[in-house]
Parts: sequence; structure tokens; C-alpha cells
Amino acid sequence: MTENATKTAGDSAVDADGFLVAEASQPQDWEKLAGHLKTRGFAFEHPPAPRQFAGGLGNLNYLLRVDGKPVVLRRPPPGSLPPGANDMAREYRVLSRLWREFPLAPRALHFCDDEAILGKPFFMMEHRTGRVIRAEFLGDLVGHEPALSQLLVDVLGALHAVDPAAIGLEELGRPQGFLERTVAGWNKRCAIASADIFDDKLPPKPAREIAAWLNAQRIPDSEVTLLHNDYKLDNVMLAEGAPPKAAAVFDWDQCTRGDPLFDFATFLSYWTQADDPPAMMKLKQMPTRLTGFPARREVVEMYAKASGRDVSDFLFYRVLGMLKLGVIFLQLYARYCRGETRDPRYADLGAMGDGIFDFTIEIVQGRAF
Repeated sequence: MTENATKTAGDSAVDADGFLVAEASQPQDWEKLAGHLKTRGFAFEHPPAPRQFAGGLGNLNYLLRVDGKPVVLRRPPPGSLPPGANDMAREYRVLSRLWREFPLAPRALHFCDDEAILGKPFFMMEHRTGRVIRAEFLGDLVGHEPALSQLLVDVLGALHAVDPAAIGLEELGRPQGFLERTVAGWNKRCAIASADIFDDKLPPKPAREIAAWLNAQRIPDSEVTLLHNDYKLDNVMLAEGAPPKAAAVFDWDQCTRGDPLFDFATFLSYWTQADDPPAMMKLKQMPTRLTGFPARREVVEMYAKASGRDVSDFLFYRVLGMLKLGVIFLQLYARYCRGETRDPRYADLGAMGDGIFDFTIEIVQGRAF
């Protein structure tokens, strides 16, 4: 996936190349994998043992050598999974086709749904080289913030311009009634996560208020396009050097067809500003609060200009995208509460989710955007 992910200062579990050190990696049954791949005509070279990529709180990614070439293996984390998340079969289906019309999508190579091999379904895809920017380190891209912002908007616009039928994805997802179903789906996920966290088993009061506001709106579905569904800077690999140029886009396990403005709203939910509340500052998904990056309202205008889409009803999408973001952090915190992970990064995610819901109420009431 990447050979040059940005290392967070003080993160002793990550080596200089962006991989977890052996003691911090989640081991897999590499002998069993080797046997499986051999029956499918692949030669898996080990030792040396595969290395696990650092970064992210979801799927596990490993760099392997197969048939003399580096490839990436992706599998879900251990434990129970939220509905519709970490779908390796979906991601394989998308990446086995999308590269033909969207070259930034890595090509999928093999899928296995036999959980007896690694405990979960998994797939392999081609390896891309470059760098992934995490947290707030820009390196030699300091001074190129406007160009990086435009690049991110243009890449998402290019995905939304792909004709699903041209690559055999015309039946992906269920675009009819997409927005209504999306609102209901994230409310359901919020309820499931809350039942594992809170004594009263109910979602936080702000989350319930957000859901009520969304349910009161009547926004019709717009056009149907492919959606990445988790598009943000650390899912985009950049080529080395400046000005910024995209080398790949990763994490397609939630890809579907639906309203492109929701996909854009998901992206914008990670776009922090210097005047945001503490919960947003803790995201550290994109360095956009730093000097040189445009404000969120400007990014909306950039997308409208690049795509030609009407954004007059964007407040609805903005609130829905923020509900999704808050629920994602509750889901991750629920895994910690259930004892499915001991990663200390998860311990504060419940409070982050609550803070995001509080900020979303401010967006609904017009005090923020």
C-alpha cells in the first residue's frame, strides 16, 4: 500500500517505513495462508514474515511477497463487525473492475471467503508506492495546501464521473431510496453501539436530536454515482515530491452507488478548521486546520464548481455526514468496551463521538458549518 507513511512523533510502535514493529502487529497464520495460496496457483514467499501497515483503526493490511512481487493483503479486524462494514467481498468486487476506468484504484488479485484460513474473509491487491499523509505533517508540501485541496476535490469528482455500467458495477448497492435508508442505517448503528456503551442503552441525546432533524427533512435523491464512502486524505496515496499528485486511493470496502453529495459530505466531515471544537481537533485525519487550507464553505464551492452539482441543500448532507462520523467513533469505542481490542487509542473515542454530536447540533442550529 505504502512504503512511506508519515510516522507520528513519539509513536515507538511504528518503524521508519510506516509499518508496525513486530511486537505491535497482529499475527496471522502465514503457513495456512501459504497452503491456501498454493492451491490457487500463487507462490507466497515467507520468511521473511509479512509486515503490517500502521495507521487506521479498521481493517488490517499486510505487505506480502507473492509470485516475486509485493502485494497487499487486507482483512477485517477480529471480533464482531458493524452492519455493512469491513466487507472484503464488496471491496474485491469493486477493485477487480474499477481500475479500468479509475486508475487510482489498485487492482484486486484474489479473494477468499473461507474463514478457516485467517479467521475472516480476505483479499489481495496490487501494491502501490508513494506516501500517505497522516495527522498534521505535510513535509515538502508546505506551501502547496491550495493545490492539495484542489487535488482531493478533483479526485473525488473523477470517481463520481465514472459510469458504473462501463465496468460491470451497475448493480452495486441499492441507490433507490438511498438517503432515507442511509439516515435509518446510521441511526440503527448508533443504537447498536450505544447498547454496548451506555447504562440506559440509548444513544446520546444530541444524536437523537440529530436523527429527528434529519427525519424531518424531505431531500429527494439526486443522481446516482459510485461512492467511495470513506474518502479522506489518509486514504489517498501521493506521489513523492511536489506539487502534489495522487498515486492511489484505498479503502473501498464501503463502496456503493448512491447520492454523490453524501460522499462529498463524508469527506468534508474530516475537514477540520482552526476554530473547531476539541473533538474535531482530536480527529487528526487531515491537516486542514493548518494555515493555507481553505475553509469548509470554500471547499463546498470548489466541489460545486468542479462537478457542476447543485449544493443548495447541502446542509442536510453536511449534518448526515457528521452523524455518520460520530457513530463511527461510537462503534469503535464499543469494540473497546466489549474487550475486542486493547489498543489504547480506542479509549477516548467515545468522548470524541459525543463531542462530534454536540458540534453537529451547532451545525443544525446555524452556529457553525
